[in-house]
Amino acid sequence: MGIEIRVTTAEEHHLPAIVAIYNSTVASRMVTADTEPVTVESRLPWFRNRDWSTRPIWVAHNGTEMVGWLSFQPYYGRPAYHATAELSIYIADQYRGTGIGGFLLDRAIHACGDFGIKTLLGFVFGHNKPSLRLLNKHGFQQWGLLPGACELDGVERDVVILGRKV
Repeated sequence: MGIEIRVTTAEEHHLPAIVAIYNSTVASRMVTADTEPVTVESRLPWFRNRDWSTRPIWVAHNGTEMVGWLSFQPYYGRPAYHATAELSIYIADQYRGTGIGGFLLDRAIHACGDFGIKTLLGFVFGHNKPSLRLLNKHGFQQWGLLPGACELDGVERDVVILGRKV
């Protein structure tokens, strides 16, 4: 990787940088179904309303610069799905392709036992080849396909559901 990454649990003061990294992906139409940038205020409920002991958000730093983040999200919100989590990984534009996503993903996979997670899921656009490759490289397999489930700028896009038992 060539850089030293430090990963910590996110704190509320990290939220502006988390949102900035997220918003840097909106225009590409590759990563998120949001079509306009989000605000810090709009992400406060997502940040605050979680069980941090089992579904944390991690931030990755290179020195003092935040270079990416990863979140564990509950899947479907019903009690029987307590051992399943959805992962989201976002990397700052200038650090994409440097191995930080893989570093965070590997760390997340190894931490699942601490969080009571037995199954990880990723929901990825079918045209997002870098993310599909990353998840496949870390043992995720395609478990589902939602053909044309998303429409971005008038173009229907598939959503691939990837999963991995841990």
